[in-house]
Amino acid sequence: MKKYVDAVKKNRQLILDTQNYIWANPETGYREVKTSKYMEDTFEKLGYEITRAGDIPGFYTVLDTGRPGPEILVLGELDALLCADHPDADKETGAVHCCGHSAQCAALVGIAAALKEPGVLDELSGRIRLCAVPAEELIEVEYRSELIKQGKIHYMGGKPEFLYRGYFDGVDMAFMAHTTQGTQFEATRGGVGCVAKKVTYKGVSSHAGGSPWKGCNALYAATQGLSAINAIRETFKEDDIIRVHPIITKGGGAVNAIPDTVTIESYVRGKEFAGIKEANKRVNRALCGAALSLGANVDINDIPGYAPLKNDMNLLSAAREALKISLDKDLLDLGYINSGSTDMGDLSSVMPAIHPYAPGAKGNSHGVDYFIDDPELACVESAIWQISLLHVLLSAGGERAKEIIAQSKPEFASKEEYFEYLDSFACEGDRITYTDDTASVKL
Repeated sequence: MKKYVDAVKKNRQLILDTQNYIWANPETGYREVKTSKYMEDTFEKLGYEITRAGDIPGFYTVLDTGRPGPEILVLGELDALLCADHPDADKETGAVHCCGHSAQCAALVGIAAALKEPGVLDELSGRIRLCAVPAEELIEVEYRSELIKQGKIHYMGGKPEFLYRGYFDGVDMAFMAHTTQGTQFEATRGGVGCVAKKVTYKGVSSHAGGSPWKGCNALYAATQGLSAINAIRETFKEDDIIRVHPIITKGGGAVNAIPDTVTIESYVRGKEFAGIKEANKRVNRALCGAALSLGANVDINDIPGYAPLKNDMNLLSAAREALKISLDKDLLDLGYINSGSTDMGDLSSVMPAIHPYAPGAKGNSHGVDYFIDDPELACVESAIWQISLLHVLLSAGGERAKEIIAQSKPEFASKEEYFEYLDSFACEGDRITYTDDTASVKL
């Protein structure tokens, strides 16, 4: 195991330089042009032949040991969040890596560099696919919806988009280590999935002081819709871990005009697809009822989001073992399902996958006080842990990986089956049809 540790530490400065550059150049999902180019250039300097996504940021490369065995996918996420009040936020865009993805990219570079060191592949079998993937944070729904309409992408998240494009064809299992706060390496049992929503309330504009009776106030309809969602929260089952958290992205144009268009973005999250589907129907009913009460209409665009993450327990056991033998540290099993969502869930729907956490950050995740406090933990030790996991899985002819694959039972048998189900969540258009005396509603 020492040679893996030494191989990463030998490239320590490259790892830290990557963290510093990406932290200083944050870009949100499907906009990570500078970030992707930096990573591409770094990989090519290390001697990798990479396959670029081309029309969107991101790339992958495959390293073949020359010996038969499973193929393992290791990921790092390129995108940042929006938090304009963060002291290190981009002054023009408000983007900042208050999600820890900069450290993930640095760790991925460390793994890539270490795998090129002499003797590192000698005990391994199979193939290793390293991927810098865009757009994990499900934000800017309107922008991504436009990319979908233009045919540039099919899915909101980078991992399902890469999966759809065939960039993960041939992969048998996947893992990545997400950055977290503190000093403890951790793992949950999984995370919730989600449906993304773009909601447009449609009213009629009019002079707000002179003739408000001629208008139909879309903002009032929207606020009633938000209140209706709040009124149904107690009807969600605790075990379903339902989360609904809308924001208004457009609330009107001028104070002296009745707002005729108001837009809302939201998620409906849940532990299982069935719970998400049922909760989403209730949310749509609440949104439509509010529109009906004022005679407005509402266009609800339901967009397939992310699948619930189900960490493979056997693969987590291997990760725990790798952490112990490489860094003499323990992987804490938090024992619960995280109420956050990640598109790593999409991969766990079709293959054994895990999404544990490497420490080294401080502050509130997604907040103004979030920083990479200890890059040795967040970047260097994360890389050591992950390359050690590759050793546990792919040494001895890849027997450990083969056992995990054989015992794994993903929810869907293929990506085609998964995408067919995921697409069933998609629905858009006006939900209310008015006639002279009646109105019909489509939930």
